[in-house]
Amino acid sequence: METEEIWRYVDAERAALADLLAGLTEAEWSTPSVCPGWTVRDVAAHVISSPQARVLPVMGGMVRARGDFNRFVFEEARRAGAKYSGEEIVAQYRRFAGSRQRPLGTTVVDPLLDVLIHTQDIVLPLGRRHEMPVEAAVVAADRIWAKSFPFKARKRLSGFRLVASDIEWSVGAGAEVRGPIAGLLLLLSGRESALLPRR
Repeated sequence: METEEIWRYVDAERAALADLLAGLTEAEWSTPSVCPGWTVRDVAAHVISSPQARVLPVMGGMVRARGDFNRFVFEEARRAGAKYSGEEIVAQYRRFAGSRQRPLGTTVVDPLLDVLIHTQDIVLPLGRRHEMPVEAAVVAADRIWAKSFPFKARKRLSGFRLVASDIEWSVGAGAEVRGPIAGLLLLLSGRESALLPRR
């Protein structure tokens, strides 16, 4: 998939998420998300932090997190969730619509997988639905499978062959795990899934 097409998916998915967020009640903003310890507000603030990331603040955050990337992301998401109201977060989505900025050291696919996965982290506990675009999910799944950090998908899913049921896509070797690419993407990213059989 060409770079500009990937960005168009990012734009569309962020816009769809912003529309969904704009209709949430205060109780829904405070609902625990799929990410342990993160509310819906925290996740929403994290997704739109990508085009706002700047080198010096990121370096400072990493220092405070003592070099632990996952801790840094968690603390920054919680900080932003506590700082901004729901209306302010939605306004950020509108303000950065169409932005091509991304954190230093990331690829164009990283904002895509971020919005695809975290949208599901938001909608699932709220009992909402948002259909993940299949072609975009394949691009994100390939990215996660190819890089070891931070998901460690190859290591976690060794001994399994993941096969998409709605598009031609598969990775790995071993016991077959078959399901829609959206479910497989969540599995690759470490989300609990009924797709994975117990060993």
